[in-house]
Amino acid sequence: MSTDASSLTTEDLEFLRRPLHGFLSMAGGPLPPQPRPVWFEATAEGTIQLFTGPDTLKVRHLRRDPRASIVVAAPVGERERWLSVAGRTTVEPDGAHDLCARLAARYWDLDDPARADDLAGILAADQVRLVIHPEAVRRYTH
Repeated sequence: MSTDASSLTTEDLEFLRRPLHGFLSMAGGPLPPQPRPVWFEATAEGTIQLFTGPDTLKVRHLRRDPRASIVVAAPVGERERWLSVAGRTTVEPDGAHDLCARLAARYWDLDDPARADDLAGILAADQVRLVIHPEAVRRYTH
C-alpha cells in the first residue's frame, strides 16, 4: 500500500475513469460507517464527483460534517488493486444533470429504452453534485 498526502496520480485517474463502482462513506453518517455503492467521475482537477438528490441522507450528513471517502476496487478476475480517496466534500448546486448524463452513458447502454427512461427520470428530478477534494489518497496495486 502507498499513500500520497493529497493527490491522484496519472495511473489513479486512468483507473478511476473506468466504469467501476465506488463505495462512499461519510464521517457524519452512522457508526459503524455504512458505505454505499455509487457512480463517480474523476475530474482533470483531481477531484471526485458524484450526484444525488438535494434532500438525501448523504447531503444531510455532509452538511453536519463535510468529510467523506470513496473506495474503488478492481473487479474479480483482475489483479488486486484498490484506491481510497478521503477529504472535504462540497455540495454544488450546478452541473449535476450533466454529470448524471455522462455517468449514465458510461455505466448503461442508453440504446436500451428502459435505461433511457431511467435516465430521463433521474434528469427530471432535482440533483446536486458532491465533490470530494482529496486530502488523503491511499492505493494498493498487486
